[in-house]
Amino acid sequence: MPVKERIHPLLAALEKTTYAQWLRREGIPVHEGYGIEDVRGLELAPWPRAAGKGAFIQLYGMQGLTGMYIAEIPPGGALNAERHMYEEVICVLSGRGATEVWQEGGRKQIFEWEPWSLFAPPLNSWHRLLNGGREPVKFLAATNAPMIMDVFHSEEFIFNNPFRFSDRYAGQQNFFAVGNQRYEKGMQHIWETNFIPDVRLAALDSRDVKGSGVMLTQFELAGNELIGHLAQWPAGRYHKAHYHGPGAILLGLQSSGYVLLWDSELGIRPYERGNSGEVVEIRWKEGSLYCPPGGWFHQHFNTGPEPARHLALRFGSRLHPVGFKIAAQRREDGVYIDVKQGGTLIHYEDEDPEIRRRYEMALKETGVACQMP
Repeated sequence: MPVKERIHPLLAALEKTTYAQWLRREGIPVHEGYGIEDVRGLELAPWPRAAGKGAFIQLYGMQGLTGMYIAEIPPGGALNAERHMYEEVICVLSGRGATEVWQEGGRKQIFEWEPWSLFAPPLNSWHRLLNGGREPVKFLAATNAPMIMDVFHSEEFIFNNPFRFSDRYAGQQNFFAVGNQRYEKGMQHIWETNFIPDVRLAALDSRDVKGSGVMLTQFELAGNELIGHLAQWPAGRYHKAHYHGPGAILLGLQSSGYVLLWDSELGIRPYERGNSGEVVEIRWKEGSLYCPPGGWFHQHFNTGPEPARHLALRFGSRLHPVGFKIAAQRREDGVYIDVKQGGTLIHYEDEDPEIRRRYEMALKETGVACQMP
């Protein structure tokens, strides 16, 4: 079945959801597709709710679990204060400023950020973003608003709810300091922190099982189920293919290359089985955004001359796990386990030979030497 025939019925059905209807009522652009070439160049429009400019992003792989928007704060300006019953993770794309956070009637905390800083306002806490510079600020925000809105379908409940999640945030001093708790849990390296000063420079841990030279660290934020990870791998190399559930959003931070995506129903060797027309290729670079659909193998390739680094915003907290995430990867740590052993990872020796051949051809075009084992 052609790729378009696979996705269009689902996209049409998602338009009926409470979340999709809310997007349209907000009156700002909605950008759709498998990926975005450079999120920083998207068309924005005045957004009355926020008092800045903004646009929503609806990638096919979000599939009703995650949402995303990009917003702009004018020089010297500030967005409206807000609170909401969905989780949110914010990555600053450009500009410098600060965020105020407080509980109803409580003392405000303020922390500063710069390009590529990342943080999460605690669930249903009041927060306001301020631009402290002379240039516009742009930031990207991932949320689990689609799930929350579709369940409660009440804007009053979501945006004007007085409940305090004091177990997550009670005005603690240094809540937004860089965390120093780093450890291994299962097959995953964990970093507990509510603030990352620069996602391009954060220290990562070796995780070769995902690919030759791959480094990967998962960060846990603000008691969220919506968390993320940072991954880096050398020039001339690529990740092993794997799949998981929907909703994981990836942002290119460094270098350039492409990603291959195909439905796991096509098997581990889609080219060999004559299904090359159903393999989706998306080019990425700094600022590119893409989202693998649930149950689709995806494989990240670095064709640039420097190490590649990605930011992934997704479900999968190890501190607050949810069942659908574990089930989607067949078992806990399934993304690190061979498909032949009940996981969702394809080792290099089992992958389609056409994948390596195409990668070597792509490297010849960029003049980068292949460093694959």
